[in-house]
Amino acid sequence: MKIGLNDVEGHVLHGLLEETSGDIVIRLDRHGFIVHASANIAELGSDLTAALLPPHITDLAARDHAAFLGEHVTRGLAGCQQLGWIEFPVVACADRGTVREAHFPRWYALTLKPMCLPDGTPDGAMCLMRSVQQLRSLEGELHARAVTDPLTGLANRTAFCASLRRHLACGGGQMVAVFAVDAMRALLLQYGQRTADEVLWGFAKFLETMALPGHELAQLDGERFAVLLPEMTARAAREWAEDVIETFAGLAAPASAKAPQLTASAGLARVECTVDWTLREAELGLVLARAGGGRQVAVAGHRRAA
Repeated sequence: MKIGLNDVEGHVLHGLLEETSGDIVIRLDRHGFIVHASANIAELGSDLTAALLPPHITDLAARDHAAFLGEHVTRGLAGCQQLGWIEFPVVACADRGTVREAHFPRWYALTLKPMCLPDGTPDGAMCLMRSVQQLRSLEGELHARAVTDPLTGLANRTAFCASLRRHLACGGGQMVAVFAVDAMRALLLQYGQRTADEVLWGFAKFLETMALPGHELAQLDGERFAVLLPEMTARAAREWAEDVIETFAGLAAPASAKAPQLTASAGLARVECTVDWTLREAELGLVLARAGGGRQVAVAGHRRAA
């Protein structure tokens, strides 16, 4: 037995679904214009009651996603078939309670159920919009964790190698410097892991202050740091690295006889051949610099940079 609902009952059921699900319910006409929406569409900063003309569904999407949303809705309206969920960003006011003009994208998922007249003519659709911002934020956080060193906040080796691959694909030729604080293992054994972590964190922040616009920083492992130096000649890269080494030694001068004397060394290499080759050459330069007593910059196979 088929049971139908009158208009009042349908309105009440609509309200119950809206309150319990949190979804935004939207009724579209056959052209994709919004003829009705649940009250919680106000969460998007939209006030349909104040609109002189009904807005189009694509008006809710960020500008660069409006066409994508429009194509999806058009296919659904024309085919009288359900197409599943799509996701798009909605631009909403960050703080609607103030006059600030700050805006930020919030992600929503939309699904629609086309409606047809008895003769099969399309008659618009019913849509549900659901916030997926929390999921998007979680995905972003997981990605950030995958490419970021948890101690220093710098990019990790995976992210840095990916950047090197991109530069190699464009021909390479940039300079790379690999830095390390001298005698870190002895420092760890004498002062413990907490002090060693503090030194590494401090050196990372120091490198950030010394980096020039366009430089890319990363922590390759628990001891070594890398800096990609685009648009720098080998000589300019060496001069910059030497300035980093001398500035760090001056800033890290011990305040007392019991405090450790902190210095750093660096190896330089050119981005060429492969990622592994590039990093191996730079790390070999670092080994040579440390073998020479530390607090210096070296290039594998060369006494001076060309």
